[in-house]
Amino acid sequence: MKIQILGTGCPKCKKLEENTKQAAMELGIEHTIEKVTDINDIMAFGVMMTPALAIDGEVKLVGKVPDVEELKNILKKCSNR
Repeated sequence: MKIQILGTGCPKCKKLEENTKQAAMELGIEHTIEKVTDINDIMAFGVMMTPALAIDGEVKLVGKVPDVEELKNILKKCSNR
């Protein structure tokens, strides 16, 4: 699973990354995490608000930082495809 954190590096972006890493590790999901910080790359996803979360190239979350449990639910849904 390829997880992308879309954001310029603000505190919310960093928190989203931390929570996502923790959620993926707790679930035991094989994953890679990539930070997308270039504004043009972020906009190419159609994202106008950060932070955002993309899984396997598909945006799943925009403009908020969910807790670890909510992220686990998102990751579970995506890993069952």
